[in-house]
Amino acid sequence: MYFSIFCFNWLIFLIFICSFIFALYRKYYSFVLLLSVLAIFFTLIKINNQVKMSQPLPKLSQISPIIDSIQVNGDLLSFQGKNKAQKYQVYYTLKSPKEQRFYKNLIQNCDIYFTGNVEFPEQKRNFNGFDAQKYFASQNIYAQITIKDVKRVELKSNFDVHLLRRKAIVWAQNHFPQPMSDYLTGLLFGFLSKDFSQMSDIYSSLGIIHLFALSGMQVNFFIVFFRKLLLRLGMTQESTRILQVPFSIFYACMTGFSISVLRALFQKNIRLSGLDNIAATTLILMLISPKFLLTTGGQLTLLYAFVLSLLTSHFEQFVGLRKLLIESVALSVVVLPLLIFDFHIFQPFSIVLTVIFGVIFDSFLLPLLLGVFSLSLLGLTINLNPLFRLLEKVVLHLDSFLHYPFVLGQPNPLELVMMLALGGLLIDYFSKKKRRWSLILSLILLFFFSKNPIHPSITAIDVGQGDSILLQDTFNQENILIDTGGRLAIPEKSWQQAQTQTNAEKTLIPYLQSVGVSHIDQLILTHTDADHVGDFLNLADKIKIKEVWVSSGELTDSSFLAQLKAAHIALHLTKVGDKIPIFKSNLQVLSNGYTQKGDNNDSIVTYGKFFNKSFLFTGDLEQNGEMKLLKTYPNLKVDVLKAGHHGSKTSSNPKFIKAIEPKLALISVGKNNRYGHPNQSTLKTFKKYKVKILRTDQKGAIKLTQINHQWQITTAK
Repeated sequence: MYFSIFCFNWLIFLIFICSFIFALYRKYYSFVLLLSVLAIFFTLIKINNQVKMSQPLPKLSQISPIIDSIQVNGDLLSFQGKNKAQKYQVYYTLKSPKEQRFYKNLIQNCDIYFTGNVEFPEQKRNFNGFDAQKYFASQNIYAQITIKDVKRVELKSNFDVHLLRRKAIVWAQNHFPQPMSDYLTGLLFGFLSKDFSQMSDIYSSLGIIHLFALSGMQVNFFIVFFRKLLLRLGMTQESTRILQVPFSIFYACMTGFSISVLRALFQKNIRLSGLDNIAATTLILMLISPKFLLTTGGQLTLLYAFVLSLLTSHFEQFVGLRKLLIESVALSVVVLPLLIFDFHIFQPFSIVLTVIFGVIFDSFLLPLLLGVFSLSLLGLTINLNPLFRLLEKVVLHLDSFLHYPFVLGQPNPLELVMMLALGGLLIDYFSKKKRRWSLILSLILLFFFSKNPIHPSITAIDVGQGDSILLQDTFNQENILIDTGGRLAIPEKSWQQAQTQTNAEKTLIPYLQSVGVSHIDQLILTHTDADHVGDFLNLADKIKIKEVWVSSGELTDSSFLAQLKAAHIALHLTKVGDKIPIFKSNLQVLSNGYTQKGDNNDSIVTYGKFFNKSFLFTGDLEQNGEMKLLKTYPNLKVDVLKAGHHGSKTSSNPKFIKAIEPKLALISVGKNNRYGHPNQSTLKTFKKYKVKILRTDQKGAIKLTQINHQWQITTAK
């Protein structure tokens, strides 16, 4: 019912209807009444969301930051703020080190007066990609503010729970060095600074980043600690239970009211057991935070809790270490479908690592950090940074051995439901050997089809102002990537340097992993411009690459040559006529450059005729290069053209377009790019020769899928 209302899907709706009919048949009238009330409640919330999204954006000049949401990352400031009870996501580029220090150490509520723009968050631009609009809407944020200039900041004297948490975070950051301060704020207050992003990626790759997502482990530690303390002080059991409630509220405040903490606290304080406890907790969470199941964190924390409650009753025959390992494996198997739906990767060693690091974090680091932080409030600061540097060395060493997790792709809704159902049945029938193995084999088969697409496709991935095109054969038999995208690095002063994701980490890599690409057979780097090859090393760090194809002209660029050497990947110098087998045909090199300088007209040009349609990929080839190509191949005809140089006026010569007669032009270009691409003269040329245009700045990623001998076009937007 919940997902049928908030994000309609026919399969989910059918499951709900069948469940509803079953409830009526069994005369569960109280259950039906509850569903009806909740359905009205959720429908009203969705209507309210739609009304807010349809309203015109206001013009704002003042915002009140939610003080504990402030993040300073180099010269980038971000926070959530309020204006007239409406929440906004706010971004600002700091102007000086003085301004940076002010916001890093800000421990007073304030009002910021500014000039800037108010706009809707960006919708997803790639298939299976991050949708900022949906993400922020789940937090009741419908617009974002980009501040151009801060006019003034008015400090206020009012106090609230957010301010108390902020003071604790700033205290820890100022009194303890990194990385110790990051572990302290992460494990005690649920706050990880942007400076920790590199280690966060490594913990994520190892499958143990959830140890920083405060939930049952931390809640159990603090509640048990609190109860033992009161009992030692002579309190009765009944008094302790009563005082546990306000302490739970206080702890929720200090951890930012995260859903995982609230879920664990409700479970700890509700005097019910098993599935009754889960049911009551879910209903309360739905009432106080109706959108919590629209977030990945909300879905995972509830699923983990639900499965753990089932495991307790299903594996009572096992004891000790064997029981711990079996329960850990069962938990991972059941939760895995939702994990790969959101993150597309799985580290099989995460099961063992979770057990080991869970003990380290829960039994050692958490009480140690609590004690150290408490002593610092009394004036005694203990520096344990060598311990945390040692921990990170161990984690980095593990990552060097387990660097590439399994890429399993994103299951479709039917596959996801079937995986979850089979996982549940596996727990139920675990003791019955024949059924157990048939269920395991069925799950493996589903994971195989989730990872390996049955239809070949060509995708112009939206990497902003750049190029990246994936040719993916059936069942991942062959994966060819043409360029990686990237951004031109602008020199910055030390205080401005921010820990940010590369363009590939936000766009290219998530898409490749979502369609099950764990390796690239041939990476063709057309020329040395940063918007085509800038993210090459970042890609190689996440996805295995068998061979890189370059031209001899590209090797004249010393910085590019250094990247190739650093990657330690087999290199192939392209020659005219080189072929790569794919789609029961070949991708052929028509040109390996005309200038021998690695510039635009030195772009590697490739061509292929796939399933009765011809494709031409030209990199940044300009008009001079196009005419030379046409001279070499006077009879060249094309159905789909990847327009040269992002639709610039220096490319797409009218004579060239007239000669090759393309039916469709794909223009890979950044939204609102500073170059003004695509140029109007180029668009007029395509219009004149009746060429259909699809642009990534307007449509997001563009995918051509071969189904029943026809190329079908879909776009991300």
